[in-house]
Amino acid sequence: MIRTIGKRFLLLIPTLFGLSILLFLWVRALPGGPAVALLGERATPEAVAEINRLYGFDRPLFEQYIVWLGRLLQGDFGTSIQTGRAVTEEFWRRFPATLELSSAALLIAVGVGIPLGYWAARRHGKATDHLTVAASLLGITIPVFFLAFLLKWVFAVQLGWLPSEGRQDPRIDATHYTNFYILDGIITGEWDAAWDAFLHLILPAVALATIPLAIIVRITRASVLEVQNADYVRTGMAKGVSQGTIRGRFILRNALLPVVTTVGLQTGLLISGAVLTETVFAFPGIGSFLARAIFTRDFPVLQGFIIFIAIAYALINLIVDVSYSFIDPRVRVQ
Repeated sequence: MIRTIGKRFLLLIPTLFGLSILLFLWVRALPGGPAVALLGERATPEAVAEINRLYGFDRPLFEQYIVWLGRLLQGDFGTSIQTGRAVTEEFWRRFPATLELSSAALLIAVGVGIPLGYWAARRHGKATDHLTVAASLLGITIPVFFLAFLLKWVFAVQLGWLPSEGRQDPRIDATHYTNFYILDGIITGEWDAAWDAFLHLILPAVALATIPLAIIVRITRASVLEVQNADYVRTGMAKGVSQGTIRGRFILRNALLPVVTTVGLQTGLLISGAVLTETVFAFPGIGSFLARAIFTRDFPVLQGFIIFIAIAYALINLIVDVSYSFIDPRVRVQ
């Protein structure tokens, strides 16, 4: 187990190294160079020369990369052009919001998707099965931004049941130790703040969870259909094994491996794909900040945040790989 984890960590090195090269070349390949991209309409020859000198863009390309990579290895991801603060500081200020939103969306997707997919597979060929498949297909095809606007218009504007934007009502004087607003409210006993943060989380979490939920339903259904027709399931039924044991240990547990893989991939996509959802609901996470960085051409933020997200994605996949051995002991033998 430890050896496997060590090997996976070692594989991160060439992956992140390759990503750093692509990011570096991407910025330098911008039309007119990064200085012109940063200055926009103010790109006079004098201003371009000053930016090139200030950021070292006038140095040889290989030298620029070595200097930039050396700073990354020291934890220096540069300074945000938008705020003037360090990129690492901006990331850790906003990452708890995105992680809180992604965790809520994942909880909805897994908590509803796996039981619903299993339920549809057990009723294969019936009307409820066809309805579930059609609903999951609809969930995959609806664009996230459209669903986000629809949920916001119905439940926030028309019905007034839920807040329309933000993480918490600014009129609430809440204490924040961890920047996980719900957790902070529970720790400090400020239950009104925790409840308000929870209400603000519902609409963006539901919007973000829709596509992963639909995918998990379909994968779970297909996996259960495949496993429940396996020879060992029929043998267990012939030997009089209880239905609970067959459904729990024989079918569901063996059907979880592809589901866990899907959940791991969707978790990484939730963290990296929250840009539209956070923008629609003015949710102050890394997604909305990345969206602003794109429009303001804040390249230090774009480069730093992409690397941080890549590391998080790789660690999530590592956790998924380790979880295989707990779900299926045969993986540990292999």
